Amino acid sequence: MATGSIAAVNDSTSTRTAPLRVLVYSDDVNTRQQVILALGRRPHPDLPEVEYVEVATEPVVISNMDAGSIDLAILDGEAVPAGGMGIAKQLKDEIYRCPPVVVLTGRPQDAWLATWSRAEAAVPHPIDPIQLAETVVTLLRSRVPATT
Repeated sequence: MATGSIAAVNDSTSTRTAPLRVLVYSDDVNTRQQVILALGRRPHPDLPEVEYVEVATEPVVISNMDAGSIDLAILDGEAVPAGGMGIAKQLKDEIYRCPPVVVLTGRPQDAWLATWSRAEAAVPHPIDPIQLAETVVTLLRSRVPATT
């Protein structure tokens, strides 16, 4: 993917010149696709477009997050061999000003486990597109400068 050639968003609702970069981690390609389809290219009109970074392994998650160009990470808590909660905890412990993290939990009752990981939010499987979009939009708004 080429960098430096990203066009500015030319609407009055956003001053950001680049898309928001959302990392989606799961060992299951279907889970990654469900997340991307649920959010779409622009989860809210007030936000810039979203560019997805699909990741299937823990080392690639760490590498992308260390690079510092990710605005939000969505991590599958059910992924194997490395679950999203453990990765979230590591990211929060090791990355200064770590971007917001959403953990996908196995069931709604597992949300309390996500608090251990220090993730900002948890969304259960099966993925509810409305709940996921609301959660992601709230967290992404913190990454976009306010317009006046």
